Amino acid sequence: MKDHSELNRYMNQGIKDIILNTLKASLKNSQEIKFLLRFVAYASNARRIRMRHEAMGLHVPPFLIASIASDCNLFCKGCYARANQSCGSSVCSHPKMPEKALLTEEEWDRIFTEAADLGISFILLAGGEPLMKREVLEKASDHPQILFPVFTNGTLVNADWITFFDENRNLIPVFSLEGDEDETDLRRGHGVYQKVTEAMARFREQSALFGVSITVTSQNIRRVTEYEFVRTLQETGCGIVFFVEYVPVTEEAKSLAPGTADRALMDRRLSKLRTLPGCPNLLSFPGDEKYSGGCLAAGRGFFHINPFGGAEPCPFSPISDRNVRDYPLKEVLASGLFRSLEDSGMLAIEHEGGCALFGKDDEIMEMATSE
Repeated sequence: MKDHSELNRYMNQGIKDIILNTLKASLKNSQEIKFLLRFVAYASNARRIRMRHEAMGLHVPPFLIASIASDCNLFCKGCYARANQSCGSSVCSHPKMPEKALLTEEEWDRIFTEAADLGISFILLAGGEPLMKREVLEKASDHPQILFPVFTNGTLVNADWITFFDENRNLIPVFSLEGDEDETDLRRGHGVYQKVTEAMARFREQSALFGVSITVTSQNIRRVTEYEFVRTLQETGCGIVFFVEYVPVTEEAKSLAPGTADRALMDRRLSKLRTLPGCPNLLSFPGDEKYSGGCLAAGRGFFHINPFGGAEPCPFSPISDRNVRDYPLKEVLASGLFRSLEDSGMLAIEHEGGCALFGKDDEIMEMATSE
């Protein structure tokens, strides 16, 4: 059995830091503090559950990424999901799984229940645009022991959605930005930045926790990690900022992916920013992988479920050998593909360009089909 003791210590400490830093960012929000203090108990119990599974030979990651929607109301430049043909059509099929329909809200509810039973504490809800799947979000709200960051473009937020998130504190909206107004509208469309900032202002008025997700490229990395930029987000009421390294959709776009020097710069700047009073909780993905022994995909720290049920190493490696319709999550985690990826050493290889698995589809597909 592979020794995950160091990885588990790293992940468990990371969870503590996330909760503590989010609490610090919510000191003026009594409702949020009340929820987060309850979640501390849930997270502690989840850690014990994961440790019991580890002792029995099953490594359970604390995070899961769930793409609950295949549709989106925007057409962002360089969208990986559209380029991968996993987003943008309401047709309930997928080029890699032509006979599979979209997962229903009842199936997602079962997945959330199984995740909680395994000790998974965080499920990042993505798409497509997850606000186009209200029924799935309602099912997620029934699982208070799991924290659900909801990665949304923010353009569909209205008074009804604000009430929904206010009443269901385990769902945290995370609005996507590319930087300032010019950078955001250039990629996402004219007027998107204004709609997002208006939504953020309404959440602040409601004293509801929200976050921001920034796609970090070699072009915007200096701007979005400046003190003034983060300070502006803080003033809007933002409590969490996700810095997500850009993964290129084509070979021609590889220059936009942050390189080693870029990631080192971001690491230094975020470390300094975290020491500032009242700073939002700053998280980077995939972050500095050297501390965790490599990429956290394929079940080491997280895995991905696509809208059709395929269990994949990560959203940027859309290859699967098991579907959650056919296997419970416990058996999905024992996937031959996941084991092969970790045993191969591919996840530990240093890389340039946002993702250890980018450009290796042929090798990964061979692992998936050889089991």
